[in-house]
Amino acid sequence: MKKFLTSALLLGVIAALCGYAFWTQQRPQGHYLSDLRIELAVNHGQPGEHGNLLGVEPLLYPGDYQDLQRLHRKLAAYLEQARTLGLITPRTVVVLPEHIGTWLWARGEKNAFYQVTQQREALQWFELSNPLRYGWAMLAAEGDDRRADAHLRMKADQMAADYQQVFGGLAKEFGVTLVAGSIVLPQPYVSEGALHPGRGPLFNSSVVFAGDGNILGQPQRQHYPDSENRRFIHPGVDQPLQVLHTPAGRLGVLVGSDSWYPENHQQLLAQSVELVAIPAFLSGRHSWLTPWRGNRHQPVSTHLPVKRGEVSEQEAWHRLTAPVGHQVSSVSVFMRGQFWEQGADGQGFAWQAGDLLTGPPSPGARLLNIWL
Repeated sequence: MKKFLTSALLLGVIAALCGYAFWTQQRPQGHYLSDLRIELAVNHGQPGEHGNLLGVEPLLYPGDYQDLQRLHRKLAAYLEQARTLGLITPRTVVVLPEHIGTWLWARGEKNAFYQVTQQREALQWFELSNPLRYGWAMLAAEGDDRRADAHLRMKADQMAADYQQVFGGLAKEFGVTLVAGSIVLPQPYVSEGALHPGRGPLFNSSVVFAGDGNILGQPQRQHYPDSENRRFIHPGVDQPLQVLHTPAGRLGVLVGSDSWYPENHQQLLAQSVELVAIPAFLSGRHSWLTPWRGNRHQPVSTHLPVKRGEVSEQEAWHRLTAPVGHQVSSVSVFMRGQFWEQGADGQGFAWQAGDLLTGPPSPGARLLNIWL
């Protein structure tokens, strides 16, 4: 009897484990409707032979990342509308917001993952659905927030491939230079034309794709991660800022809060930069007009001309991102939408010839265009 009960228990455990393993592999997709509308908030200057800087602020939700076709369909719809408006040329530089690639960690999960309303619940589904990958990622995790590190590390290979497929594909499809926002990967690098994750700490990096879909330069790492991300994103100050040749001019990228620091602008100016792309992200709904949070964990922030809390987020971003030289044009774009209960805010803007260009505020998707 004892042997029988032991055998029955063992068979039950094996059956349960097999059932769980089978369940983790199931990824059915539900129906999903998405708003593809986008408004032209800024259109400054006249079309000419020098091209244009085109910022795209997409309205995104977790469901947009369930599969790559959905994400491509939404972003391609925005760019197609821009093309209809005459804003796409071979000399166009398109700028997408910070972390638009980071959310690729959410690709290919169970329907419940996208349908819950709280991020805590979504992460529980995520971990239960990927037990082996999550376990291995936790063993390799670094930083003060090992759980957040593991969530991004566990799909690094898939994320890098997806990022290149989606954004390199869009650049080639529309024949534009595309600053693909940013993506968080461990030690990212480009080898033989492909983006790869390495081993080591996580970096928030931006990749630029040429009009043929190929990568220009190396991933541009963020030097000074903001206070919300510093617990798992490593500062990339060891990698100098790079300036890339594009059909529209010499392009530099400042990821998010890197755009606040005058020394970064000076470093680009020393390389004869003409265009600056600023992919940005601001968490929290209706936070654009709240007091500026600053970056108190970065010692260099003490030298900034704006102090934490003394002006709004809007005023701080406008003042701190102003290009050093009037010959430099820049565009800053923010992620729109909501990921579970976590909203995002920020209204994109541009600088050209010393003038700040903002356009009317809007909660929806926006285009910001300046002719060069």
